[in-house]
Amino acid sequence: MSIRRRLLFWLLTSVLAGGLLAAGVVFFQALGEASEIFDYQLRQVALTLRDRSFSTAALAEALQGDEALDLAIQVWSSDGSLLYDSLPGAGMPSFVQIGFSTVALAGGAWRVYAVQQRGLTIQVSQPVAVRDRLAAQAAWRTLLPFLVALPLMGLLIWRLVGRELAPLERTAAAVSRRSPASLAPISANDAPEEVRALIHALNSLLGRLEAALASQRRFVADAAHELRSPLTALTLQLQLATRARSERKRDEAHDALRQGVERATRLVEQLLALARQSPDAPAEPVVPVDLADIARLAVEHHGAEAAAKRLDIGVTVDGPAAIPGEPAALAILADNLVRNAVRYTPAGGTVRVTTGQDGRGAYLAVADDGPGIPPGERERVFHRFYRGENAEGPGSGLGLAIVKEVADRHGASVSLDDGLGGRGLCVRVEFLRSAARAALSPA
Repeated sequence: MSIRRRLLFWLLTSVLAGGLLAAGVVFFQALGEASEIFDYQLRQVALTLRDRSFSTAALAEALQGDEALDLAIQVWSSDGSLLYDSLPGAGMPSFVQIGFSTVALAGGAWRVYAVQQRGLTIQVSQPVAVRDRLAAQAAWRTLLPFLVALPLMGLLIWRLVGRELAPLERTAAAVSRRSPASLAPISANDAPEEVRALIHALNSLLGRLEAALASQRRFVADAAHELRSPLTALTLQLQLATRARSERKRDEAHDALRQGVERATRLVEQLLALARQSPDAPAEPVVPVDLADIARLAVEHHGAEAAAKRLDIGVTVDGPAAIPGEPAALAILADNLVRNAVRYTPAGGTVRVTTGQDGRGAYLAVADDGPGIPPGERERVFHRFYRGENAEGPGSGLGLAIVKEVADRHGASVSLDDGLGGRGLCVRVEFLRSAARAALSPA
């Protein structure tokens, strides 16, 4: 059921129920007031006759012509003789009591008022059926404004609900008319406050979607640009292998081709890893992760390469470092840090991976004594495909960008500092307790 229908149903139902309740209260109040008015009339008629000092004949003459009244008038003298009866033969009761009373007769109930004055007893009676009929007529006339007002109120509610919901319909129409490529904000100038909040939320969503699409377009453009060079190199190396005239040159070309394929494969893997760690990528299940175990796996993964370069590499655990996180993403983070340290540390150097926990939360740090990164470039190395001016050897410039994406996904911070012995580089990832919980909590 739509909002319009729900509003109309409940508003009209409430108005109808309230109107019927008020009409019932007014109806019974009108009946009571009419009954009081009729009692007042009985009393006034009786008191008016009380002040007359007529003889029997004069009294009868003065009361002639009252047959058309809905009242029965009886007058008795002090000795109990009936001086006047406006309805002779109607079987009206003799004197009942002073004041008001209700008497049941064969023809129906009567409302009676009696008063004594100057030796006369005057009794005025009225049929209860007549009183009820007149009271009902008066009460229904009182209800007439309600009967007219209820349909008018229903029509007014119908129009008001339609007019107040019109901004929602205009907003929906504005959104439906947009093309898939249009992500401009929706205007909220003439929208009411409640609808304006919805429009602001939609505009915020459109802004995030535009940023995500722009990031995706940049990523695709950068990836295409970065893949063009290794693919071109592979084509050239394949041509060289095909044209080689000797076995030695053919083997050299095949070896270069193999290395090119490995570099292209590594680049594609890095691109896929970066895409999986973007903020709008689907989240993996969050489980407790021990950073020490993640660090050991990364060191083992690059152990052969480190041994080939005679590097002194190891893991130092300064305390428990368990955090809630995505195991696969954290493994990629540690793997990229250790890979960079092993790749850029010269032969015979040292790489230290440290995990632990301080007052703010758990941390993972990778330090080496290699060439390091100049302080002026330490902010730029987190950009995609950026490599330092003094970078040597093959690389895609995605390693630290991936580390930053994973850290942001876990609410962690990444800092760069000098490495071992004041040389090289130290990359420290700090997982703040409150930030990690907020970043990984379901939306």
